[in-house]
Amino acid sequence: MPVYTIKFLPDDCIATAKEGDNLLEIAMRADVYINASCGGNGTCGKCRVRVMKGETRAPTNPKVSRKDYDAGVRLACMTTVHGEAVVEIPFESRIDRTALTRKRERPVVLSSSGSTELIQGWEIDPAVSKRYIELQRPSVDDNVSDLRRLEREFQAKYGRTDISIDFPVLKTLNTTLREADWKVTVTVIETARGIEIVNVEPGNTVDRNYSIVIDVGTTTISAQVLDLANCSVVKITGQRENGLDLCTLAESSDYNSQIRYGEDVISRIMYAQKKGGLEKLQKAVIVTMNGLIRELLAMSNTRAEDITHIVCAGNTTMTHLLFGISPKYIMLAPYTPVMTSGISGAAVSGNAANRNGASLACGENAADPGASGIVIPPVRAKEMGIILNGHARVFAFPCVSSYVGGDIVAGMIGSGMFRKESVSLYMDIGTNGEVVLGNKDWLMCASCSAGPAFEGGGIKFGMRAGKGAIEQVKIHPVTYEPMVLTIGKTKPAGICGSGLIDIVAGLIETGLIDQNGKFRRDRDTVRVRQGEDGYEYVICYASEGQVDRDIVITEVDIDNLVRTKAAIYAGCAVLLEHAGISYGELEQVIIAGGFGRYIDVERAQVIGLLPELPPERFVFVGNGSLLGARLFSFSKGFLNEAERVARNMTNIELSNSKSFMDGFVAAMFLPHTDQNLFPGVMERLKNNG
Repeated sequence: MPVYTIKFLPDDCIATAKEGDNLLEIAMRADVYINASCGGNGTCGKCRVRVMKGETRAPTNPKVSRKDYDAGVRLACMTTVHGEAVVEIPFESRIDRTALTRKRERPVVLSSSGSTELIQGWEIDPAVSKRYIELQRPSVDDNVSDLRRLEREFQAKYGRTDISIDFPVLKTLNTTLREADWKVTVTVIETARGIEIVNVEPGNTVDRNYSIVIDVGTTTISAQVLDLANCSVVKITGQRENGLDLCTLAESSDYNSQIRYGEDVISRIMYAQKKGGLEKLQKAVIVTMNGLIRELLAMSNTRAEDITHIVCAGNTTMTHLLFGISPKYIMLAPYTPVMTSGISGAAVSGNAANRNGASLACGENAADPGASGIVIPPVRAKEMGIILNGHARVFAFPCVSSYVGGDIVAGMIGSGMFRKESVSLYMDIGTNGEVVLGNKDWLMCASCSAGPAFEGGGIKFGMRAGKGAIEQVKIHPVTYEPMVLTIGKTKPAGICGSGLIDIVAGLIETGLIDQNGKFRRDRDTVRVRQGEDGYEYVICYASEGQVDRDIVITEVDIDNLVRTKAAIYAGCAVLLEHAGISYGELEQVIIAGGFGRYIDVERAQVIGLLPELPPERFVFVGNGSLLGARLFSFSKGFLNEAERVARNMTNIELSNSKSFMDGFVAAMFLPHTDQNLFPGVMERLKNNG
């Protein structure tokens, strides 16, 4: 069978292919990134490429117009190669990660003590620590085994008898001790079952203890490297200049390589059932993590051998895929994952094991008469394919249910919500929408199946937050002309989530659409017109942007956004109904998630995504998952806290909830069918006609 050369522009990447190979799969093998959201079935239309030269075959597709098809535009996932080819990946189909490093400053809400930290009252005491030991040399009078000698000195210095040792460490113990002249640093992990020695190295290296914390998101993976040793003498007082932020040496983010197999968790669960699918998904997320780890080590000037552990937090499906565990039954009734316990070696109290009964205390005063449940010890990073030393371990946060995962548990830890007296609402708005309601005495949670609209999925010109993405829009109330601001201040290439909210809010405020999301035909503007998919509003003409088409928002796009916001709002409403409280009784609404950083509260209230409450009640924590992972890494006390919080959360299943369906239908309106919920918004809209 002949072997062909495929050249990808504009990066001049060369790949090889055989007769009939799929173009998207060729790009994957060559690490050429192409936006592909639907897992390769031709429904999202995001993987548009232009075949510049060569023989390829592809069926016609409604996502590619006849004009574009004749110009060589194809969907990569539907195209096969049958000869040498040159393929151009247009700007709109590339994945740009530069926007992931953006920071948007939010006003910091101080606590009553003047603190800017969300949770206080703890000290740095890592679960993985280093201990320096000087052993007596063997003699005729003292010729006990090397292991017994190490055990004896460790017990004498630290008063612990519940010690075990990792077998690979034992195999090299004799050489290590003698080459070190009996002066060594012992790396230990403390779990519910005692202390395990995972490394013995020459000399005193206690000042080189680092960890990496990772938020394994469906779309984005974010990571930080932490200095545990040089923060160990700092008591966190709540003031950022003294505490946690100074212990973070570097941070970075990248798109999860799994997105090429599907944009949402359901697509990936389905792909995992294909032959070799689970292995490909696991390898993809490890490839992204390894890339970030290399960056962090270089940025912080840290050696890989000094990383003692990794702490990961992700939703339930991402956690399964990370460890190569099949998520098959997460999507099949009655929706049972393989595990929800954390991978940490932590245990929880026996009376914390009921998740579906009455809500139980999960704060500092929760009863803890004894540990119960199967304990899952940390996993060797090297065995997962992670580019670290043999003794580094991987911890993972516990999950709550199939669709409320460890990222939300981490958010509870990071936000301190599980210790608050007052009732708060926690919203993680991203590829998946999860909400938590409660305080230190009780917590309820739900997953809202929001859909990918905020990440650009299901939107004709939707895109992730990259250079050229429209992120802010103001529409003139008289001329109906838009004022557009993009990420990177470049020509528009598409619309990201925050831009989508801005556009729809502007359309309804100016009266260009009604509260059902339908365009009004009586407005004096050429920007509202009949398009391929029904009526649409032109945001940017082709001559003004980076793509060769007018960038528009359609009634179908608006409907997809309304469905997304309705699901999130209805999920919150169900939790409030179960608790018997109203939005007005909430002290805080905590907004988490990477996308949450860029939400304009007022604009989100106009479309009915966020409740109409005073701005000071909204708190933005950024990546709550990463914040919780940092605390988990810094203090072993949070190992048990995380398990207890996860097991004590009452999960409200929305899929069969009549209240959710009723609330969802009621919220399928801009901003809502119940105008009393949004009096301020309705006052502004009443004169739009």
